[in-house]
Amino acid sequence: MYRRLSAVLFPVMTLFFIGSIYWGYQEHQEKNSILIKAENQYQRAFHDLSYHVEQLHRELGSTLAVNTTSQAYQRKGLVNVWRLTSQAQNEINQLPLTLLPFNTTEEFLSKIANFAYKTSVRDLSKQPLSPDEYKTLKTLYANSEEISQNLLGVQSKVLAKNLRWMDVEVALASEQSARDNTIIDGFKTVDKKVSEYPEINWGPSVASMYQKRSVQMLGGTKKTPEDIKKLAADFLKVDPSVVQVVENGKGTEYESFTASVKQPNSERLTQMDFTKKGGQLIWYMNPKEVTQKNLNIGQAEKTALQFLNEHGYKGLKLTNYDEYNNVISFTAVGTQQGVLIYPEKLTIKVALDDGEVTGLQANDYVYEHHTRKIPKPKLAAAKARTALNPELKVESEQLAIILNDMGAEVLTYEFTGKINGGKYRIYINANTSAEEAIEQLP
Repeated sequence: MYRRLSAVLFPVMTLFFIGSIYWGYQEHQEKNSILIKAENQYQRAFHDLSYHVEQLHRELGSTLAVNTTSQAYQRKGLVNVWRLTSQAQNEINQLPLTLLPFNTTEEFLSKIANFAYKTSVRDLSKQPLSPDEYKTLKTLYANSEEISQNLLGVQSKVLAKNLRWMDVEVALASEQSARDNTIIDGFKTVDKKVSEYPEINWGPSVASMYQKRSVQMLGGTKKTPEDIKKLAADFLKVDPSVVQVVENGKGTEYESFTASVKQPNSERLTQMDFTKKGGQLIWYMNPKEVTQKNLNIGQAEKTALQFLNEHGYKGLKLTNYDEYNNVISFTAVGTQQGVLIYPEKLTIKVALDDGEVTGLQANDYVYEHHTRKIPKPKLAAAKARTALNPELKVESEQLAIILNDMGAEVLTYEFTGKINGGKYRIYINANTSAEEAIEQLP
C-alpha cells in the first residue's frame, strides 16, 4: 500500500518541487528586472543633473559675457538659465535623496530659477539689468562653477568605482554605513558648501516669494486658550464648555490655536484654526456626507455671502466656483472702492443639500487684508480693450488688483469673455495696456 501511495505521490511532489523552483526563478528575474530599471533611472537622473549644472554655469558665463546693451541675448540667456535650473531641480527629485539633507542646494537652485525667470519676463529695453543684478549674476556664476565641479567629482568616482544608487537608497533607509558611502558623502559636501555661501541679494521680487508669513505680521494682542474658546463658541453659537482648544507651535513664529467641537448626537467633529495674535480665523472645517443636491448655484452663492457677512468677512465678491460630490466651493475676493483685490482671497464650501457651510480657508485674506491706496488708471477701459484679441466676445469688465509675474500688485482691467469655445478672464494693465495674466474658466 505504501509502495503504491509513494508511486503516486512521488511524481506529484516532483512536479510541485520543479514548479516552485521555476516560480522562484521567475520571481527572482522579475525582481532583478525592476532593480535594474530603477538603477538605470537613478543613473540617468544623476548624470543628467551633473550635465545640466555644468551647462547652467556656462550659460551664466555667456549671459555675463555679452554687451550690456544686448538685451535680446540677455533675455535668451536668462531663459536658458531658468530652463536648465528647472531641469536640474526635476532630476534631483528623481534621486533617492529624501532622507539626505540636500534641501539647501535645492532651495538655492530654486532661487536661481526664479531670479532668471522674473528678470527675463520684464522688458529689458525699458528696465535693463541693474548693477546689483549684474553682481548677483557674477556671484551665481562663481557658485555654479563650484557646485558643478563638486558634482563632476562625485560623477567620476561613481564611474570609476561602478557605484550603484540602489546602495544609496538602502543605506539611507537603514541608516547603516551611510558615512562610508561615496555618493552620500559627495552630496552632503555639496549641500554644506552651498549653506556656507554669503547671503545673495536676489532682489525684492524673488525675496518676496520666500518671505514666510508669521503671526508677527498681524495686528492685535495675543490670545489665550480661554479667549479662543469664547471666539469659537460665538462663531458656532454653542456653549464654551463644549469647545476643546489645543495650542500649536508654541514659542515659534507660527503660533496658533485649534478649537474642536463634537456635535451632540453625531460623530461629526467641527474644527477651527485661529491665529494666536489677533485671534483671527484662518481655517474652518465642518465635514459631512452630502448625498443629494437640492440647491442651485444661485442659492448656494447667496448662502455663502450671508455666512461671510455674518462672520465679519464683508465686502467680498464671489469670482469662481467648483462643484464636486454635491458640495460647491467658491473663491471670494476682497473689494475696495469697487476694485477687486485678488491677493485678498478665501475659499468657502457649501453643501448643496441644505446650504450648510462645510469649510472655509482664509489664510490669504487674513494675511493680505489691509486698506490700499488705489491709484486712478491712466488708461480708459475702452483703450485697454484694444489690447484684446478682436475675436474675444467681452461679457464683463471691471478694475482688479492682481499679482504680476514679479510678485508685485498691479492695477488691471479684468475682461471676461468667450473665444474659440472657451471662457476666459484676461487682465490688461490699466497703465500700460500690457497683458498681465490670462485665466481659463470652467
